[in-house]
Amino acid sequence: MRQLTTLDAQFLAVESARTYGHVGTLAVYDPATAPGGDLTVQDLCRLVSQRLHLLPPFRWRLVEVPFGLDHPYWIEDPDFDLDFHIRESAVPPPGDDERLADTVARIFARPLDRNHPLWEIYLIQGLSNGRVGLLTKIHHSVVDGVSGNEILSVLLDAEPAGREIPPGTSPRPDRVPHDLAMAGRGALGLVKAPFRAARSIPGALPHLTELPGITALPAGPMLSRTVGRFMRQDPRVLDETTARAPSTPFNGRISAHRRFAFGQLSLDTVKALKNAVGCTVNDVVVTLCASAVREWLLERDALPEEPLVAMVPVSVRTKEQRGAFGNRVSMMIVPIATDEPDPLRRLQRTHDLLVSAKERHSALPANVLTDATAFIPPAVAALAARTTMEILGRTRPALNLVISNVPGSRTPLYLAGARLEAQYPVSVVVDGVGLNITVMSYLDHLDFGIIADREQVDDAWSMLAGLRRALEELTGALVHTL
Repeated sequence: MRQLTTLDAQFLAVESARTYGHVGTLAVYDPATAPGGDLTVQDLCRLVSQRLHLLPPFRWRLVEVPFGLDHPYWIEDPDFDLDFHIRESAVPPPGDDERLADTVARIFARPLDRNHPLWEIYLIQGLSNGRVGLLTKIHHSVVDGVSGNEILSVLLDAEPAGREIPPGTSPRPDRVPHDLAMAGRGALGLVKAPFRAARSIPGALPHLTELPGITALPAGPMLSRTVGRFMRQDPRVLDETTARAPSTPFNGRISAHRRFAFGQLSLDTVKALKNAVGCTVNDVVVTLCASAVREWLLERDALPEEPLVAMVPVSVRTKEQRGAFGNRVSMMIVPIATDEPDPLRRLQRTHDLLVSAKERHSALPANVLTDATAFIPPAVAALAARTTMEILGRTRPALNLVISNVPGSRTPLYLAGARLEAQYPVSVVVDGVGLNITVMSYLDHLDFGIIADREQVDDAWSMLAGLRRALEELTGALVHTL
């Protein structure tokens, strides 16, 4: 049995009828390179079956501790059924991107069944030009962005012919433990709780000002400033980290329904921009997102005077932790220059803000998010997570949106012989933060996935079009300065 960390357990705790905890990817494939020119569910089942011993999370089933006395455990599922997890769907004619996005949004809004390992794969037929889609859903308690990529690396090959997979055997399935046995484990966990708290509080307390959502809680800003001054933090850092985000249409209580839009931008163009200006690819990506959101809000007469505040996930996974799955992630909370009308000045301000955020973040311990909840009893932590989400949905937000940038392969990849054309991330929204823009690089392009609450964002495709216009605007402004 493998116990979830406090951070992993939080992704389970925040789930409700309106909030789901799984993440995923919409991958688009050209089956022309596959044997027979087709990609079927049978092909997919055969591939996963052959590589299952290399995919431990695909066999993990959740076991709860009664009364929430301790964090849940993973066991090897004794009733594992591959056919339950691999499914088939189809897009209505004519199979264009809008209908594909609607299909993805509908499938993604269904929670994963906790009586089975927490993942599903949908083979989606009916796409235009003979393409097929592959939608993966896997719970965030199992993987973060980097470990999710590790799973993809097991399934994908560098050549259409595939590769030799080293033989192996999956671990013996576990018996589902009785509630009484799990209660005993929970009681033992209660005994260990004070020692866990003693180890965690010193690491979490000095960095209270950096915790996502702290400023949205009652007396949160005052508490953050008090702790920061006690720890003698730089006043400029305090002003930035305790600043409140302005309200926008996508910062309320979310519904159970989603909107999804996806598309590509040229990575080569983005790299040319960053080389000319002297910044990073991530600086340009965040600027593009800020520009698109600014335009979307302006069109609805809803752009705040203050800059919006974004959460930017950061991997803290070491080389030694590769293959361990679970979550090794931290967060940067950073203002974005939505209040700057000039595109080049917006890029420069974004660069400066991200440099400052990275300097603050580099001083944080890698496990700050885990430490921040480790000293809270699990049952209380689960209730606190749900309560915090409720507060974020009903008060002025601590942040406005999530922007995430995940690097991918620069060489072609294949699934059962079918060539991967694109992989669009599909992520999470929660109460108070109803917009998430995640991008993954592949070959010479950036694949954007925009997920939003359906009741808060009336049109996600216009935001995607704004990303394209923002890149053209930045490129044009740069040309005029030369």
